[in-house]
Amino acid sequence: MTEAVLTISSKNYSSWSLRGWLLCKMAGLEFEEEQLPSDDPSTRAELLLLSPSFLVPCLTHEQVRVWDTLAIADYLAERFPEAGILPQDVAARCHCRSIAGEMHSGFHNLRSALPMNLKAKLPAFGTWTGVKTDIDRILTIWQECLQTYGGPYLFGAEPNLADAMYAPVCTRFNTYDVKLDPASASYCATILNWQLMSEWIEAANQEPDELEELDVEF
Repeated sequence: MTEAVLTISSKNYSSWSLRGWLLCKMAGLEFEEEQLPSDDPSTRAELLLLSPSFLVPCLTHEQVRVWDTLAIADYLAERFPEAGILPQDVAARCHCRSIAGEMHSGFHNLRSALPMNLKAKLPAFGTWTGVKTDIDRILTIWQECLQTYGGPYLFGAEPNLADAMYAPVCTRFNTYDVKLDPASASYCATILNWQLMSEWIEAANQEPDELEELDVEF
């Protein structure tokens, strides 16, 4: 019998579902996936950025129900400290929480203009100034982490919360052919070749449902 249920939405389009799923996998939690249909109103609101708050991903575990990706991360870090979701060193842990929080609450231009779409490949996709500002900030975060902690993940040899938070960005950069510096390109390749990401992407490619609003070539 599984220990937990993780409620998610589309694997092709939902960046927040991906983050929650990665965190549960990293924690070593045995869980059952419950996937909401794409025609569910709350699912469409999440995927099309029509609501300021969402209830997916949502983790139910041992009578505890927790939603919001950072709340899920905190819960898993408390329950499974050996999983390394947060760094042990206090300075690194604060750094990790800070850049995870920045992703959680910011980069709205990037989210709107470059929605996650794992099945798509749009080379030479045009970006406007606000998106470029978001991209530049993300690349600065990555470069600082890779230089400070030595890579190949943002905080060293193993993935943690920060990588789960920025993994969907790597897929966006791949989908929209965003040009990257060598260090950032190497990091993206590391994330996209991560076994957990390969598992998620394979499942996303098998999804039959599509949201026409997110498949438009702007």
